Amino acid sequence: MIGKLTGTLLEKNPPEVLVDCGGVGYEVQVPMSTFYNLPANGAKVALLTHFVVREDAQLLFGFGTARERQTFRELIKITGIGPRMALAVLSGMSVDDLAEAVSQQQAGRLVKVPGIGKKTAERLLLELKGKIGADTGAQSLFANNNDQNDIQQALMALGYSDKEASTALKKLPPDVGVSEGIKLALKALTK
Repeated sequence: MIGKLTGTLLEKNPPEVLVDCGGVGYEVQVPMSTFYNLPANGAKVALLTHFVVREDAQLLFGFGTARERQTFRELIKITGIGPRMALAVLSGMSVDDLAEAVSQQQAGRLVKVPGIGKKTAERLLLELKGKIGADTGAQSLFANNNDQNDIQQALMALGYSDKEASTALKKLPPDVGVSEGIKLALKALTK
């Protein structure tokens, strides 16, 4: 129905923005990843959109990239995941992070998103397997490397965030063992 809006950004009130398109103001809900990349009020903005019509509401969701919109559409196809939950997932993690979590089957990363429980996270992993990742162009550096996954899990168990653990993993040699990798990662994180 409405696939794209191009106009002037009038207001930003997370997660909603108001876009003036030829004198008509559209209220658009956006994920935080899109929100942070918006220009200042009064500037021109273009958003790809997804229009949802329900019995009690008509909702417009906006995205900065086609990958975000496609991932949103894949999420809302899953039973029990509505547009607001899909928006929460995209606000809680990037499309690349979601694709990596799906390819590595890491429910723990999804549970960190507010509103996602263990069962919902497992259903997301099952339903999204093969649908995002290669389709969205995301590349997982460590998808087939159990040692890297073990190192990341150990760092997270020690209290480091998923993002900190992932950053530390990228600095490690690709063929490092688990115990040596944990030591090197901890050294990198304490600097």
